[in-house]
Amino acid sequence: MGRIIAIANQKGGVGKTTTAINVAACIAEAEKKVLAIDLDPQGNMTSGLGVDKNEVENTVYELMLDECSIKDSIYETVVEGLQIIASNVNLAGAEIELLGIKEKEYVLKNAVDYVKDDYDFVIIDCPPSLNMLTVNAMTTADTILVPIQCEYYALEGLSQLMHTITLVQDRLNPDLAIEGLVFTMYDVRTNLSNQVVENVKENLDTKIYETKIPRNIRLAEAPSYGIPINMYDSKSAGAESYRKLAKEIVERKDI
Repeated sequence: MGRIIAIANQKGGVGKTTTAINVAACIAEAEKKVLAIDLDPQGNMTSGLGVDKNEVENTVYELMLDECSIKDSIYETVVEGLQIIASNVNLAGAEIELLGIKEKEYVLKNAVDYVKDDYDFVIIDCPPSLNMLTVNAMTTADTILVPIQCEYYALEGLSQLMHTITLVQDRLNPDLAIEGLVFTMYDVRTNLSNQVVENVKENLDTKIYETKIPRNIRLAEAPSYGIPINMYDSKSAGAESYRKLAKEIVERKDI
C-alpha cells in the first residue's frame, strides 16, 4: 500500500514545489513506483517534471469534478517510475465549484483510494494557501512534510499550518501525522541559518529531518529545463541533498 505524503506550507517561496518535484524524482530513482499529484493551480510541479500543463487533457481539476476517471488523469513524466496527475490554471476555479459537492473534503481521497496500492509513494504538492485543495490533500495523505526556509520569518505562519493540521486530524482524518520538517535554502556559512534551525527545534515538538537542502543555483535552474535536479546535474549539492532526504523518508519506520 502506497504511503501518501502531502508537502505543504502556505507561506510562499519556501521551496515547497522544488521539494515535491525532487523528493518524488529521487524516490523514483531509488526504484520505487511513485505517483505525483500537482494540487497547485500554478502547475509548476507538472512542468518541472517535463509535462506540458497546457496540453494535458485531464488534470486534477477534471478528476475532482468527476469529469474523468483517475486512470485517465495519470501521465508519464520524464522520470522512469514516476507518473503524475497534472495541474494548470483551471484548478484555481475548483474551490468555488467544489462548494456544492457532498463530502467535498474527501473528493481527492475517494479518487486516490482506487490507485494508491499501485504505488510505493504518492507525493502531493499543495497550493501555497490553506484552502479546500489543501484540506483535500490532508484528508488524502498519511503524513504532511513541511519545508521551512532558513530565514528570519521561518516560524511565521507555521502555527497557522499546525492549527489547520490539528483541525483536520480532529474532524476529517484522525490518522494524519506530521511527517516532519525539512530545512530549505540552508547556508552553512551564515549564523542566521543555524539560529533558525535552533529556534525551530526549541519551539516545535516534531520530527526534523537531518538532511538540510542548501541554497544551490542548479536547483533554481532545473525547472526551466523541465527536469528534476538528479537529471539536470546529478552531482550537484542540491541533487545529493534531495537523494539523502528521499533515503531518510523511504527508510522511516516510525510512521
